[in-house]
Amino acid sequence: MSAESKKILIVEDEPSLVFTLQDTLENEDFQVFVAKKGDKAVDIVKREDPDLMILDLMLPGMSGYDVCRKVRGMNYTFPIIMLTARDQEIDKVTGLNIGADDYITKPFGVKELLARIQARLRRSDKYSNMTPINEVDLDPIHVDLKNAKVEHPEKGELELTTREVELVRYLVAHSNEPVSRDALLENVWRYEFSTNTRTVDVHISKLRSKIEEHPDDPKYLVTLHGVGYMLKMS
Repeated sequence: MSAESKKILIVEDEPSLVFTLQDTLENEDFQVFVAKKGDKAVDIVKREDPDLMILDLMLPGMSGYDVCRKVRGMNYTFPIIMLTARDQEIDKVTGLNIGADDYITKPFGVKELLARIQARLRRSDKYSNMTPINEVDLDPIHVDLKNAKVEHPEKGELELTTREVELVRYLVAHSNEPVSRDALLENVWRYEFSTNTRTVDVHISKLRSKIEEHPDDPKYLVTLHGVGYMLKMS
């Protein structure tokens, strides 16, 4: 895959690491942008709409978690690879829950990071080339994926997160088929490495509260015990 014209935003405040990453990525023909603070990163996202973000968690001011939440809240879907010196499962789960696609712990090898970047970009290109599903009717609930909204008969208009939109689109594309948690992690979160699948269950539960009239007794988004989930559609 050619890296030509691909934009990568590095959000990192450690000068030596920024130098190494920028030099490596520019040698791979990526167009590189750098932000040392979270608020600056958000400004660059709005201006440049990058193809991928490398995001450190420990930033001055706005944390990497806050940057991720902010970007996903603005409905940007480009891959985000988080960097951190910590190697705890809770950090990985938290990162995935708020919209990160991958996670790499410092110190790391540049070749490993490059491999992950290429993998994220390939998946992102494949996903963006799919014909988008914008409207879903789950009587009596209408799901407007284009505008990330749900019309619920009792709760009124509800907003969908970027991850929830992607999750619905994937489930609709595989409607009436069993979908495993691992498949959702790989194709919706675009996460290739093992992690706690509890993150999927949490998102499914939140999504049910928006697209089901009776979330505790779901009609459409059902659990297949020992398998995963299925979206039932006629």
